[in-house]
Amino acid sequence: MKDMNTGKVVLGVLTGVAVGAILGILFAPEKGSDTRANIAKKTSDVGDDIKSKFEDMFASLNHKLDGLKSNANEMFENGKIKTDELKRTIKNDLA
Repeated sequence: MKDMNTGKVVLGVLTGVAVGAILGILFAPEKGSDTRANIAKKTSDVGDDIKSKFEDMFASLNHKLDGLKSNANEMFENGKIKTDELKRTIKNDLA
């Protein structure tokens, strides 16, 4: 849950940066063609940053999920071993 909140914060910050950059370019005293080129570049840069942040977030989530799967498998195997031991103990006690 913490990673999802972090992702929302990162997305909000990056969106704010993008809007601020675009507004700054729009109000700069340059030719229209220069302004459009600057907006396109900034938009591309922000898009790349957002993509990178989401890739990092998903990689982190996948890593954590892999860890949870590993822990679950280990717990299952330990449970099987303990169950088998308990069965042998009961069988020996009843014999």
